[in-house]
Amino acid sequence: MDERRLKHWGWGYEDQAPSEAELREAAVGIRERFGFGGGPEEPVPLEEVELRASRLKVPSAFGDLFSDDRYERVAHALGKAYRDVVRGFRGEFENPPDLVAFPKDESEIEVVLEWAEAEGAAVIPFGGGTSVVGGVEARLGDRPVVSLDLRQLDRVLEVDGESLAARIQAGATGPGLEDQLREHGLTLRHFPQSFEYSTLGGWVATRAGGHFATLYTHIDDLVESVRAISPRGTWQSRRLPGSGAGPSPDRALIGSEGILGVIAEAWVRVRPRPEFKSSCGVEFEDFPAAAVAVREIAQSGLNPANCRLLDAMEAGIMGAGSGEKSLLVLGFESPHLPVDESMRLALDIAQSHGGVPTSPPPGRSIPRAAKRGSVGSASRQGRDDGGSAVESWRGAFLLAPYLRDTFVACGVLSETFETAITWDRFEEFHADVMAAVRVKVAAVCGTPADGDGAPRVSCRLTHVYPDGPAPYFTVLAPAIRGGEVEQWDEIKAAAAEAVIEGGGTITHHHAVGRDHRPWYDRQRPAPFAAALRAAKAELDPGAILNPGVLIDP
Repeated sequence: MDERRLKHWGWGYEDQAPSEAELREAAVGIRERFGFGGGPEEPVPLEEVELRASRLKVPSAFGDLFSDDRYERVAHALGKAYRDVVRGFRGEFENPPDLVAFPKDESEIEVVLEWAEAEGAAVIPFGGGTSVVGGVEARLGDRPVVSLDLRQLDRVLEVDGESLAARIQAGATGPGLEDQLREHGLTLRHFPQSFEYSTLGGWVATRAGGHFATLYTHIDDLVESVRAISPRGTWQSRRLPGSGAGPSPDRALIGSEGILGVIAEAWVRVRPRPEFKSSCGVEFEDFPAAAVAVREIAQSGLNPANCRLLDAMEAGIMGAGSGEKSLLVLGFESPHLPVDESMRLALDIAQSHGGVPTSPPPGRSIPRAAKRGSVGSASRQGRDDGGSAVESWRGAFLLAPYLRDTFVACGVLSETFETAITWDRFEEFHADVMAAVRVKVAAVCGTPADGDGAPRVSCRLTHVYPDGPAPYFTVLAPAIRGGEVEQWDEIKAAAAEAVIEGGGTITHHHAVGRDHRPWYDRQRPAPFAAALRAAKAELDPGAILNPGVLIDP
């Protein structure tokens, strides 16, 4: 039986691609709903992709460690940003790796690094391939490249039930590690939108943010210790609940995007699976008023699991509202105690700012054991009785990466960018970024900024902190077929300029990669960049590890 394969160009598995009839139906629905889009096109089949010949020969001395298989080289060539999906859809793989390596243990990671350094080749660590910032694309000119796929290092190696921690290999996907932790009644509770395919190592390397809106949402908060393999030795910190012993070795690796070492495993903080859950949607006439309510909830110490605010357009796009009111998706969970009082207090705050619950507030949080079904996937992990608006949002959120492939086929530009800003600057920042992006999108697409058929630019707050939110912007516009990449790059540049000029971060949880480098270089302090280069020179003197990401060695 053939192994189920991921698409070589888009999101999900090959057998999940919509049929021709489904695409035609989708195209009609898209035009009716948005006023733009065209007839569906077909992706270039794998066998028709023009692929550069490998510049490296598979070394026979290492068995099946290396591969130059056509599918593997193509599937490891790009991430999953809009510009990646478009190029993959059109069969444009300009920078494929020359070889793909599949280590089964740390010793084979060391072999790959040693061999690549001797050959003068670069090595790009590859987890789930879900990067949306050019983090895994080998834009390295004439230099040969090995993609280092860690998918076979996918086990939960050890569980410390007393300390509530687990040692997990870097190649474990979200579902894979959750399935293994479930046997112990535990969860990592880290659910990014890419949960199905992304890996623990990828989360650590990119400082990934999870689905939950407050408290322990970034992988930073969940890491206890990291083990990484560099060309000059193994790097592992001591397991401790906290330490004041100088700068943290773990913090140097978290967010390092593979330039200092290949993350092999990590000890992470886990917790009992939630037994009590409650959620509710709250609608607001006014987005700024809703943001004030969210700020008060974030500063209240209630720490909701979900406190996601969608503006009216975003709610309409996601099918979670009429498109006329903003929607706050509010949720609480606990492994031990009912959360009804926390929900009541949060709803009191929301209602004091004009919020109206979309369904009667839950009267009693329901234990997980009393609900139908299991908690075995990203979609089931968040289930509760929060009303149709919340369920509609959740379903659309999980389907969004799959739907983007359909948008590409039907001539719709669909992409996002995200940032973070403090509360005192948020209102002005939000207005300035929205205005700048609307003007640029309309100009690039040749459409009116408002009215029927105009592009959609919307915003939601995905994470909220006591000192500020993480605004996440969505752009939907008519694509210029054959010129989609250039079209988005122009819009992205305007958005990034507005974000940096407004004092925000160029990325809140999507990492830097190669796409964000021009603006990251302006955001980071120059002495820090020099220190990072020095660290890389010590650990990776041959500059083989993901060169061009974060710094130029």
